[in-house]
Amino acid sequence: MGIYGDHVLPRVVDRACGVARLAALRERVCAGLAGRVVELGFGSGHNVPHYPDTVTEVAAVEPSDVAWRLAGSRLRASPVPVERVGLDGQALPLPDASCDAALSTFALCTIPDAAAALREVRRVVAPGGRLHVLEHGLAPDDDARVQRTQRRLEPLQRRLAGGCHLTRRIDDLLVDAGFELEVLHRFYEDGTPRFLGALYLGVARAPG
Repeated sequence: MGIYGDHVLPRVVDRACGVARLAALRERVCAGLAGRVVELGFGSGHNVPHYPDTVTEVAAVEPSDVAWRLAGSRLRASPVPVERVGLDGQALPLPDASCDAALSTFALCTIPDAAAALREVRRVVAPGGRLHVLEHGLAPDDDARVQRTQRRLEPLQRRLAGGCHLTRRIDDLLVDAGFELEVLHRFYEDGTPRFLGALYLGVARAPG
């Protein structure tokens, strides 16, 4: 990816994803997680302080070495063991049904093949296990103006933000991967431009 993608961008994302207003959303998305959790796009570990006591271990998937190093202080303070198990959410190095739950926060926008990543999550999560998501994506269909802005700005966003998409329909991706939506809230994040702050927060269940 070059100097910008490998060294600058992870630090920018660490700052952007570490803003205080996201803490309450991270607390909400992590609530109810239990057992062994696979986390896509672990980043620099901003979810770590919000893991509930019911989580026994976390299998972290994170492609960036810089982001993993930035997570150091959070990992050292974590009462939950966290192991970096892979670099690519599209090919998880985990056995079938080996995790009790999954977590994805601001990752599905950037993974090149989000559909493949979600199929992998469904494979490694035990039947009946839940995927907790906090993602940004396409604005609601009743807000065509924001959708137009997202489509216009997406090429620039992808260049500047490491492949980040603005127009992915997170709910459709979950359903197409075979998950059953249990609850999904869609809303705009306070303090963020709407083209970037159209959020999806909820839980989907692996069938079985």
